[in-house]
Amino acid sequence: MNRTPSPITDTAPAATASEQRLGHGLKQRHLSMIALGGVIGAGLFVGSAAGIAAAGPSIVLAYALSGVLVMLVMRMLGEMSAANPASGSFSVHADRSIGPWAGFAAGWTFWTLLCVGVAAEAIGAAGIMTNWFPGTPSWMWVAVFMAVFCGTNLAAVKNFGEFEFWFAALKVGAISLFLILGVLAIFGVLPGTHAVGAANLTGAGGFLPKGANGLVVGLLASVFAYGGLETVTIAAAESENPVKSVGQAVRTAMWRIALFYVGSMLVIVTLIPWNDGSLTKHGPYVAVLDHIGVPGAGQLMNVVILVALLSAMNANIYGSSRMAYSLVARGQGPRLLGRLNGGVPRLAVLASSGFGFLAVLFSYWWPTTVFAWLLNIVGAAVLVVWAFIAVAQLRMRRRLEREAPEKLVVRMWAFPYLTWVALLGIGAVLVLMARQPDTRVQLYFTGGATVVLAAVGYARQLAAKRR
Repeated sequence: MNRTPSPITDTAPAATASEQRLGHGLKQRHLSMIALGGVIGAGLFVGSAAGIAAAGPSIVLAYALSGVLVMLVMRMLGEMSAANPASGSFSVHADRSIGPWAGFAAGWTFWTLLCVGVAAEAIGAAGIMTNWFPGTPSWMWVAVFMAVFCGTNLAAVKNFGEFEFWFAALKVGAISLFLILGVLAIFGVLPGTHAVGAANLTGAGGFLPKGANGLVVGLLASVFAYGGLETVTIAAAESENPVKSVGQAVRTAMWRIALFYVGSMLVIVTLIPWNDGSLTKHGPYVAVLDHIGVPGAGQLMNVVILVALLSAMNANIYGSSRMAYSLVARGQGPRLLGRLNGGVPRLAVLASSGFGFLAVLFSYWWPTTVFAWLLNIVGAAVLVVWAFIAVAQLRMRRRLEREAPEKLVVRMWAFPYLTWVALLGIGAVLVLMARQPDTRVQLYFTGGATVVLAAVGYARQLAAKRR
C-alpha cells in the first residue's frame, strides 16, 4: 500500500505552493507560551479525578509512564517538523514517508478528533457559565463561545496567537501557584499545615490499592489527558522561524510534562488520601486548595478550568482548520476549503467550527446515540495518530540521513531503538484498551473509522496513479 517515496528535499507540489501563502504572524513568544500552556489541558484539571479513584497513589506512576511515551512521540514529531515544517504536520510527514493513503487517514482522523473536542469543550464551558448564571440557557453560552473563537480564527493568525498566549499564561500561572502552595503544605510551611510525609502514599491500601488493574485504568486515563500537544507543530509552520520554534517546543517537553502532570499528581495524592470523597465530588485541585485553606478555592479553579476549556476550543478550531487546509492543498479534500483570504483558510475555519457546533447540537438531540457514537470514534484516535507519527519517523529518518542530514536539527534519541519502544508502547496501550470493557467499544469504533479512512485514501491514491 506504499508508494515510492520522493526525494526528501521535494514536497507535494500542491502543498508547497499553497502553504507558502499562509500567514507567518506567530511570534516566538506565542509559540513558546503555546508550547508551555498546551500541555495543561482540561483533561488534567477535570479528568484526573477518575484516574486517582482508579489507581490511587500509583496514578503518579501512570502519568510518568504515559508521559515517557508522549515525550518519545513529540521528539519524533519534532524531528520531522523541524526538518520539513508544514501546517499539516504529521499528516504531511505520513503522506511523504508512508503514502498518500496514510496522510489522508491520519489527517482526517485528527480533524474529526479536534472538531469533536471543540464540541465537548464548548459543552463543558457552558456548564460552568450556567452554574454562575442560573437560568441562562446552555445553548446560548455555546453559541457565544463558538462565535468568539470562530471569529478569532477567521482573523489574522496573530489574533489566535495572542488569545493562546494569554490563556496559556493564566494556566501556567495557576498550575505553578498550585504546585508551590502544595509543596509548602507538604513540608508544613504554610500556616495551619503540618508535614504529612508519605502517610497518604502508603496508607489506605498502599501505593497500589487496587492492584495492577487499577494502575492500568489510571494509565489509560492519563494517556488521553496528553492529547492535543501535536497542535504546536501545526502552529509552528505559521511562525516567524518554524525550525527554531519546533526545536524549542520539543526540547522543553520533558520538564513540562514532568512538572505539570507528574508533579501535580504527586502533590495531590501526598496531601490527601486517594479515597477521600472530596477528590471526586469537587475535583482534585479544588480538594487540595480547600484542604490547605485557600479561600474561594472552588470558584478560583472554576475560572482556571473555564480558561483551559476555552483555550482548548481556540486551539482545536485553529488546528482542525489548518489540518483541513493542508489536506485540501494536497488534493485530499474539497477544493473549496483550500481558499485563502489574507493568509487565513477562512472556509476551512468555518467548516471546522460548523462541524463542532453541529456536534454540540447532536449532544442535545441524540446524546446517547449520535454524540456517543462520535465520542467513541475519537476515543482512541490520538493513539492512531501517534502510530502514524512513529512509522513515518522510522522511514523519514533514513532518508534524511541519506539525502539531507543538515535538516536533522532535532534528533530522535537512540534511533531507531526508542522509536520501536514507542511503537510497542502504543501497541501495549491498545491491547490494554481491548481488555477493559469501558474502552473496548472506543477501540472498535476508532479502529473501524481508521480502516474506512485508510481504504478511502488508498482508493484515491490508486485513482490518482491511474490518472
